Amino acid sequence: MSMILFASIVRVRDGLPLSASTDFYHAQEFLECRRQLKALAQRLAQHPGRGSAESCDFRIYFLSSGDVACMAICSRQCPAAMAFCFLEALWWDFIASYDTTCIGLASRPYTFLEFDSVIQKTKWHFNHMSSSQMKSGLEKIQEELKSQPPAVVSLEGTDVANGLLNGHAPAHSEPAPNLRMKPVTALGVLSLVLNIMCAALNLIRGVHLAEHSLQVAQEEVGNILAFFIPSVACIVQCYLYLFYSPTRTLKVLLMLASICLGNAYLHGLRNTWQILFHVGVAFLSSYQILTRQLQERQSDYGV
Repeated sequence: MSMILFASIVRVRDGLPLSASTDFYHAQEFLECRRQLKALAQRLAQHPGRGSAESCDFRIYFLSSGDVACMAICSRQCPAAMAFCFLEALWWDFIASYDTTCIGLASRPYTFLEFDSVIQKTKWHFNHMSSSQMKSGLEKIQEELKSQPPAVVSLEGTDVANGLLNGHAPAHSEPAPNLRMKPVTALGVLSLVLNIMCAALNLIRGVHLAEHSLQVAQEEVGNILAFFIPSVACIVQCYLYLFYSPTRTLKVLLMLASICLGNAYLHGLRNTWQILFHVGVAFLSSYQILTRQLQERQSDYGV
């Protein structure tokens, strides 16, 4: 008998279901558990990144990080370590498949229903793997569960039975997957250096223009802002390249637009080659940001 029966991907902030496995269980107890899972998904933002809940003959497990959570309904015979290994594998596969902007903009349930095939494949692997195949992965997660026990959530209310102090949610670090970026490349380092250079040049020109404008005209104010705004945008581009950020694509486009418009406005204070240099650096940096993805998960679970 399968130990992992059902899985779904939900958005943490509002519990919107993004994808789910197709199940063929129609027992009343299972359908009731599905309803409880849906209710729990609505308040995942109140709970730690890893937890479980008891439901009749089943157990619900959840794992969340950022704005994406994976949830599963398992039989009582399913070890907690196996359930969390399964959820972590799903989380990595989903994050690798869909951009955070698409996830954030999803407005209808099951927008990514095609991910069902991945859920079914992963579920099948975990349900049919032998103990020896899962041994190393399970030992690792078991150690994590001992050091950071998952919250035990009551399905009757919103209280967390484990990990609460005097009725207040503790400050905790989520034991969910770490968002690690791929290593910095040589071209990426070059884009950082050029971006810092452009930011410095814009800042120096802007300060110099402001100091020599004792009676600042409206046109001069526009020129000063056209130097300062791209300078800030260059620094933000450096940050976006070095660190992971939600809605990264949208932020990259905004920074690129700010730099291009700022330099177009300065067409009189800068010659064509200077403008092309600044815009070229902005495009290079944008490309480096968008192509530096999250580091791939190292599979310990044979999936």
